[in-house]
Amino acid sequence: MSGPAAKKKRKPGGANGTADRDTATTGQTELPDARWRGLVRKRLLDWFAEHAREMPWRREPTPYRVWVSEIMCQQTQVATVIPYFLRFVERYPDATALAAADESELMRMWEGLGYYRRARSMHSAAQKIVEEHDGEFPMRYRDALALPGIGRYTAGAILSISSNQSLPILEGNTIRVFSRLIGMRDCVDEKKSVDTLWQFAEQLLPPRFAPDDRSRGPASLNQAAMELGALVCTPRDPKCLVCPVSDRCRARAAGLENAIPTKTQKIRYEARSEFAALISDEKGRWLVRQIPAGNRFAGMWDFPKAGPPDAGDVQQFQSWLSDEIHPKVRVEEQVKTMKHAVTKYRITLHVHRVVRPANVRKLPPPWAWKTAEQLHHLPMSTTGRRLLDWVEKSGEILERF
Repeated sequence: MSGPAAKKKRKPGGANGTADRDTATTGQTELPDARWRGLVRKRLLDWFAEHAREMPWRREPTPYRVWVSEIMCQQTQVATVIPYFLRFVERYPDATALAAADESELMRMWEGLGYYRRARSMHSAAQKIVEEHDGEFPMRYRDALALPGIGRYTAGAILSISSNQSLPILEGNTIRVFSRLIGMRDCVDEKKSVDTLWQFAEQLLPPRFAPDDRSRGPASLNQAAMELGALVCTPRDPKCLVCPVSDRCRARAAGLENAIPTKTQKIRYEARSEFAALISDEKGRWLVRQIPAGNRFAGMWDFPKAGPPDAGDVQQFQSWLSDEIHPKVRVEEQVKTMKHAVTKYRITLHVHRVVRPANVRKLPPPWAWKTAEQLHHLPMSTTGRRLLDWVEKSGEILERF
């Protein structure tokens, strides 16, 4: 049979070579049909109902609590976030309390989570919520998206999880799960790939659900996809044998579960040396400063510390510190080495003893003398806190100052 009435030959699109009806094509990746999506959706929801981890924001998923959890969980493991979350919502139970927070106290509450811009953005967003939405997190997508620090994913996550709105989400875990399910071989950080994944995430949402039925709606489906990525569909050696949708997974069928997703380029880490000084006065206080705006960890307190371009070696560090506090200082022996990572840098911090100049009287801002007890109540950089803890535990070191 030929002509307009002839049936078109369907292309195989399922994970096991089954035909995908109503298949949409975006770029080089064919999106599965409605029947495939319905099966995957049901299995994800059933799996999540049985395997969902207990989390404090899931017990009481108000928009504010979900917002706090989503921001904290960015770039941070859930296990690390939970105690921070509990302390945070106890101190700031709603947007009004957060808007009125003292920034120094807020930074102290956030200390250890890193990426401190997140906390500052939340502070600004809370103030906007108070000013423009009477202290209630906005429930319209466009209003949520207009808040500082909230993008397409975060807005969708907050509104879908807290109020079951039909909004897709796409973040690290779901990017991995979705790209494997649909067998995306293109780099996931290319625009066409991102567009395809957003399209798939939207198509996967339940087409029909009762608004108050969270267990079968977007609230649970979005969390199920994230949970699957966190517990089963992991970056390396995914647990395909226990995955509820492994027989529908195109990456699994092609033996590419460890190769998908692919990215254009991997981060190239750079080695970097930085220098820190321990200087105390006759009262046992330590020389510290509040890090100026525009610098890493701005607003936090830290011991004298510098790296390129201010200090590439010990002599340059000595000159930098002398210029900062005016009297010349003498950097002496190294007493400790610390290693840590910040963004693309792998940093070695060389900690030196520094002889306190006799003529230091009034320190120029932002420098100050602080006791260890005072520093415990101030926000400090991660390495600054580690260094303070080490100094307090090292009686021998203290005696040498």
